[in-house]
Amino acid sequence: MQKQKMNATTDLINAVQTYFDALYYCDTKKLNEVFHKSSSLFDVDKGKIFVEPIASFSKDVGGRVSPESKGQKPEAEILMIDWLSPDCATVKIRIRAHRNIFVDHLGFVNGEDGWQIVSKIWHLEKEIS
Repeated sequence: MQKQKMNATTDLINAVQTYFDALYYCDTKKLNEVFHKSSSLFDVDKGKIFVEPIASFSKDVGGRVSPESKGQKPEAEILMIDWLSPDCATVKIRIRAHRNIFVDHLGFVNGEDGWQIVSKIWHLEKEIS
């Protein structure tokens, strides 16, 4: 059982790294691998809830200038993993993209395609001058 948990943790961390890489390189192939095709992203601004399906977010990411192309070093970290079950976890991360620092809660499930994000709640923590 302990080895199984270690493998699950390693596989989950690898999926989080795929997410980090997808945003750093603006790589929609990686992004679409790590997000479940039915997933959505959520934010709230001044009381208004913003919902974006993964297809829209992927298109947006594909049109961005990547942090890597601007010479920015990767800045991303896992802040917490909360295991709901052996196949479900919420991962809290912090990531920098250009001048923006975001904190995300990523809902992961381990299904037929491995660990995938089924929901993302994000927040712009701060902008760097």
